Amino acid sequence: MMNQQTSLKLINFALWIAQILLAASLVWSFFMKLFQPIEQLSLMWPWAGQVSPVLITLTGIVDLCAAVGLIFPSVLRIRPRFTPIAAVGIILLMVCASIFHILRGETSVIGFNVIFAFIAAFIAWGRFKKIPIPTK
Repeated sequence: MMNQQTSLKLINFALWIAQILLAASLVWSFFMKLFQPIEQLSLMWPWAGQVSPVLITLTGIVDLCAAVGLIFPSVLRIRPRFTPIAAVGIILLMVCASIFHILRGETSVIGFNVIFAFIAAFIAWGRFKKIPIPTK
């Protein structure tokens, strides 16, 4: 049976993997929303051609802020309590995105929103529990 120290290290490793993967997905979304033409975006995300370009830009900026909040506070050890707060913000973002798609009759596309919300919930749980971030 694993001792508590080993368990904490494994959970911390899983939390970092989750944080990196979720942040990378959000950064990718940011770049797509801010640097791809609307016509190209709407091929991937049909809703993008049917809403204001300002909404697309705002959601891209929110994605970037969420990614930064997941990684930098913990890495830099400057206010690491912001990491779980960012994770809760991502949960709220994914709930809003799911509602947006449900209201548009696009329930088949909320799978990623649900998965991202669960990953963010895992991060929030782990970082609120004060799973220590190893110094080396």
